Amino acid sequence: MSVLLLQLAGPLQSWGSTSRFSRRSTEAAPTKSGVVGLLASALGRERTEDLSDLAAMRFGVRVDQPGTLLRDFHTAHHFTTGEAAPVSERFYLADAVFVAGVEGDGALIDELRQALQTPVFLPYLGRRSCPPSRPVYLGVREEPSLLEALNQERWHAARWYQRRRRNEHQVELEILIEAEIGDGPVDNLRDQPVSFNPLHRQYRLRGVHRPPRARVANPAARPVHDPIAALGSA
Repeated sequence: MSVLLLQLAGPLQSWGSTSRFSRRSTEAAPTKSGVVGLLASALGRERTEDLSDLAAMRFGVRVDQPGTLLRDFHTAHHFTTGEAAPVSERFYLADAVFVAGVEGDGALIDELRQALQTPVFLPYLGRRSCPPSRPVYLGVREEPSLLEALNQERWHAARWYQRRRRNEHQVELEILIEAEIGDGPVDNLRDQPVSFNPLHRQYRLRGVHRPPRARVANPAARPVHDPIAALGSA
């Protein structure tokens, strides 16, 4: 099965699923609608174009570095009249790193691979004011499943964050993956995109499953000190 992996890292990210009016919240991890939008823009698709092929792919995300919730007050003025717009409260994730993946048809995955390497429209992390700080494209993995690919991928947290956990030789990372029939407890999130048309955006509910956490090696871990081994070599 072909799995496309993306690295979502930047100073700020914001992935809304219930944002309305003057309060613009963010989920704790990237949403499917946000990532599908990123892929569609890389392909050069207009907001009014069909996105059913992208929406049909199975989506999952691994939390490599959860980041910190940040609140900002946003002010703006109307472009033509100069009138002040209502003050809005906006939330972001600062210094977060995620590994997102989509699983689908090999031809579509290859098309997306090429698009991410030479995108038509520049990618952003949920909002246009949130550019990525690293290349988004991580690679295509041929794994039995999306879950296996997320479990096997190395840890992409920032080096300073890895050093903060240097006493741990293995770290556990949360995974949120699109639920399938037979999965255990499932959360519902309204981030299954139907249309990005600005005149009538549409989203459906999507089941999100939290499987056992991935266990990955920490490259910044302290070396293991074994005094018995030193005595044996003397």
